[in-house]
Amino acid sequence: MKENKIIKVEGFELMDSRSNPTVGARVTLCDGSCGFAISPSGASTGEFEAHEKRDGDSARYSGKGVKTAVEGINGEICRELTAKGCFTQRSLDEFLISLDGTENKSRLGANAILAVSLAFAKANASSLKLPLYRYLGGINGVTLPKPMMNILNGGAHAANNIDIQEFMIMPVGAESFSEGLRYCSEIYHTLGSILKERGKATGVGDEGGFAPDLESDEEAIELIVEAINKSGYTTDDIKIALDVASSEWYKSGEYLMPKRNQKMTADGLIDYYENLIKKYPIISIEDGVAEEDWTAWNAITGRLGDRVQLVGDDLFVTNTARLAKGIAEGAGNAILIKPNQIGTLTETLDVIELAQKNGYKTVISHRSGESEDTTIADLAVAVNAGQIKTGAPCRTDRVAKYNRLLLIENELNCRC
Repeated sequence: MKENKIIKVEGFELMDSRSNPTVGARVTLCDGSCGFAISPSGASTGEFEAHEKRDGDSARYSGKGVKTAVEGINGEICRELTAKGCFTQRSLDEFLISLDGTENKSRLGANAILAVSLAFAKANASSLKLPLYRYLGGINGVTLPKPMMNILNGGAHAANNIDIQEFMIMPVGAESFSEGLRYCSEIYHTLGSILKERGKATGVGDEGGFAPDLESDEEAIELIVEAINKSGYTTDDIKIALDVASSEWYKSGEYLMPKRNQKMTADGLIDYYENLIKKYPIISIEDGVAEEDWTAWNAITGRLGDRVQLVGDDLFVTNTARLAKGIAEGAGNAILIKPNQIGTLTETLDVIELAQKNGYKTVISHRSGESEDTTIADLAVAVNAGQIKTGAPCRTDRVAKYNRLLLIENELNCRC
């Protein structure tokens, strides 16, 4: 990637999809090219994520304001970047990490650093008159991901009585991204109709999935299977993926499902998943055990890893050191990629490369607090990730990513 001189960096306090402040940044290059990006924010966050800098001023946004992070962009970051001037993406990201000077980006904030990092990439893509996926992936970035679509929410993402955080569908039988998106949208609408017919709530959670109260987490899966069949598909075409978010349940070596007040050991929890995958068409489980329960990760991988995708989110937090430990210890077989967990584009690309070299599948992911920014759609294509998590097809912050992928699919088809 060529060096380009930065002449201006601007930060903004904006709003995310949960009506909380977030950080936006604009980077302008000497040729007039601009890039703009917005950092997302998570609700269910891993302990080892890079630090999201917030003001802590209870008089503004209940302490969630990001004015200090934005002031850092408009002050120190702008001053230092424009003084040095020319950067590649890697040298820019390394400079920002050094400028911050902390292990977890807590001084300047990963939310500020990521916004600048992504905005710089977009400015360079604009300068070269390339779409972002082509700038990042070159001629090899051609694979549209399968959507891993959230259609029913629980856990920290919904105010209901369901403990599992996300119930998702994957259109494995679809021959194109657009066809798969259609399958998922039709099933989503059918599920809404089923819930309405049964007098269940059809309000949605943070990521757009329905969030009804149900008799059990298993009932949620059964409703999804029913929606698949009523939509005219089979469980050969459509599979189910779960994001358990079990780190939220883990305390003193045991797992407590908080909404149902049900306690389990790690072995009991793995037994529970094994029974689910025998009974239902489940092909992926994310964060099935807790981020620091390495013994349980080894156990679940040994027992279930040859049958389902076991995705580390809180476990790996898009961090090369934690992924390397997981590879060495045989923990999981896939990684969730969230750029704001690590804080720069370069570090995100490095962890994707490490995963793919070691046979771990990659799932590019949104956060529960999102915006109209579509960077992750381009990233998924650029690195040929094969899978993307970006919510239900009903909120603009989620639909924006799907629409971006539809446009990319159209561009790639037109070039063939």
